[in-house]
Amino acid sequence: MLSQAGARKSSRTKRPLRLCFVGWGAIASRVGELLADRQPETVEIVAVAVRDADRERAGLPEGIRLISSPEEFAGLDLDMVIEAAGRPAVAIWGEAALRHAGSFVVSSTSAFTDEALLGLLLAVADETGSRILVPSGALGDLGALAAASVLPLDEVSHAIVKPPRAWSGTKAADLVDLDKLTQRTEFFSGSAREAAASFPQNANVAVITALSGIGLDRTRVVLVADPGISRNVHEISAFGAFGKLDLRFENEQLKTNPKSSEMTALSLVRLVENSVATLIR
Repeated sequence: MLSQAGARKSSRTKRPLRLCFVGWGAIASRVGELLADRQPETVEIVAVAVRDADRERAGLPEGIRLISSPEEFAGLDLDMVIEAAGRPAVAIWGEAALRHAGSFVVSSTSAFTDEALLGLLLAVADETGSRILVPSGALGDLGALAAASVLPLDEVSHAIVKPPRAWSGTKAADLVDLDKLTQRTEFFSGSAREAAASFPQNANVAVITALSGIGLDRTRVVLVADPGISRNVHEISAFGAFGKLDLRFENEQLKTNPKSSEMTALSLVRLVENSVATLIR
């Protein structure tokens, strides 16, 4: 017969965390690579959800199952689904992920500017007991801002400063001549909701700041192209009853996608590792 301590130890025996990615682009493949190196025994990538499963994808781990419809989550016995495929993927895969996994990690947080979609996902999570997790993304960790928001916050601002090429292919190209900039140039100022809705690939991170602080409509965001830098920079300021906070992040660009930062992938690795760790850091 097991002793009480032995019974507790047996009940806590962990199986590998069963993980599915939505999308297998620059971020997901980088996270998969790092997890394979760091957590080969505690994390198992069992599937990747895509809309075109017949297309060849580089770097897929051997034995990974490609699925092409949300219904295929059923039966995979998933612990976590990580979305890393862009804003439309949240609406396509989110509800099913919450019904068939313990947690749904949303990287494309610009989807939360759609209040109806956010309301639906929150309702499903409440119904099923699953959780919606927002990674810290390019900001590494905003625990200080989230803690500060326990008391009233008066103001939160976030400047997103990137090299001009990181803004190519976005609305920024219609507002400034990215190829001819010679100095730091601000081309957008507005709320986090407006920034993320208009620049979903580059300003997802503004939603993370907003959710950590005073919300999508009160958080002020400035978008800047600066030919004098090579990293993606985030400058966050807040003040309120807690005092005053200033944070600055200078992130290396993801080699395969300059619109994203290496830190975006690293934050997902940390989130997954904390889900299986005994010591949470």
